[in-house]
Amino acid sequence: MTPLHLRLPATSANLGPGFDALGLAMALYLTVDATIAESFGIAATGRNADLCGDAENSLIFTTYSSVLAANGKPVTPLHLELNNEIPLGMGCGSSAAALLAGVLLADHFGKLNWTSQQILEEACRREGHPDNVAACYLGGMTASADDGSHVVTATCGQNITWNLYIALPSVSLATEKARALLPPTYSRADAVANVQATALLVAAFALNRGDLLRTAMRDRIHQPYRMEACPLLPRLLPLSETPGVLGVALSGAGPSVLVIAEESAADTLPAIIRQTAGDDDLEIIQTTIAAGTVIQR
Repeated sequence: MTPLHLRLPATSANLGPGFDALGLAMALYLTVDATIAESFGIAATGRNADLCGDAENSLIFTTYSSVLAANGKPVTPLHLELNNEIPLGMGCGSSAAALLAGVLLADHFGKLNWTSQQILEEACRREGHPDNVAACYLGGMTASADDGSHVVTATCGQNITWNLYIALPSVSLATEKARALLPPTYSRADAVANVQATALLVAAFALNRGDLLRTAMRDRIHQPYRMEACPLLPRLLPLSETPGVLGVALSGAGPSVLVIAEESAADTLPAIIRQTAGDDDLEIIQTTIAAGTVIQR
């Protein structure tokens, strides 16, 4: 069985109003080189290498084994050479990348011969919502919806050259906790406001219209309810009025904050973000919009 090489990008979901519908691939990667082995093992480098290298609690291996067992295939042990650049528990799509990696490994080493659509839908089903997984797999800004029988996607913006800044607080936030903060119902006014903003946000990426983002990334569905658990967000939202800044939003379920900016702001913006946050030691990762998952057999 030939080895498998995967490179899966980080993702920032929601992008403000696009709750559970929009995801943006970012040029930070989980890279996996997998070969058949006598027992499961991981040699991990990069960010959070100790957690990524824990084979017994690996989401990649759990997903891989589960997919194979569900399809009546033997679970062949693998050795992974893994390098991780994606912050864990920060709203940057680390679980989606791991889930998708596990499904891709199962398809390859289990000889499932799945189509790209089958792979996408299996990973989305396991994630529970399609936004992060679809963007990780397809790249760019991906809009996705589950119509009850299939996941339908559309991707644009892969060649846009806006700069992305991820402001990372020191404490992570579990997605389950972030979701528990949301109300069970919303007013018509809030729902309409988000429909309008989401439509404008898709147009901004499709047309490379950065001037639309300041309005298009406003949200009334999830961000207002996550402010207390994500204190960096209310401090950085006013940055959307700063010259060179195009839009600001919670990254995924938080607690990280995504700032999208013009290329011209690259030299000064990190210092402005730290000053606005009131934290000179705030970690900021600068990156760009990424293409989708690379698969080499």
